[in-house]
This record gives sequence, structure tokens and C-alpha cells, in this order.
Amino acid sequence: METIQPKRKDLLDVLLRQPVETVEIKQVVMPPGQPAPRHLHPCPVLGYIVSGKVLFQIQGEEARILNEGDAFYEPRNATILHFDNAQGDQPLVFVAFYLKEGGEENIQLLP
Repeated sequence: METIQPKRKDLLDVLLRQPVETVEIKQVVMPPGQPAPRHLHPCPVLGYIVSGKVLFQIQGEEARILNEGDAFYEPRNATILHFDNAQGDQPLVFVAFYLKEGGEENIQLLP
């Protein structure tokens, strides 16, 4: 019988210069067309787009579109200007990994 090797695809490499004690993993579903409020994360966040499209922008960087199958990184304490469902007719589904040193909150909304 032939052995079938799994296929691997590089999605994202991130260098974290901090200890990680816990990881919280959340699935998030956003309704069609919903924008996220300006926010930051007190811990680094890594994620994966399960379905849909995201308008993604970190303050000081260019806005870009993330598609199904893309990975993303939101640095600790960076202002996120956009993490918006870029499709008006489909929900956005993504998985977020919150890398925590201690008891940080997952998100802080900004004015």
C-alpha cells in the first residue's frame, strides 16, 4: 500500500518576543457587511479566515483584503483600523488565537 504524505502550505511566520502562558482559540462569525470597531488587542492575535473576505488594516499600514484560507497577525497593542466583513451577502468566519502572558483581555474597543 502506498503511503500518502500530508500536504503542507506555509501561511504565516511571526516572531514573538514574549512568553506565552495560555492560548485562547475563538471562532468568530460576523454578519454580512459588518465592520469591526477600531480596537486593539493587549496580546498578540494570530488567525485564519475560514470563509469570506476581510478588509484588514493596522494603523500605519496599507489596507488589504484577506480571503478564505489566509492567515493574519494582529500585534499586541497595535490599533486595528479595519477588520471588516468585505462581503455584503455572506457572513465572515474566522478563527482567532489569543496568545496570552497572563490575564490580559482579548480585545479593547477604541473611540
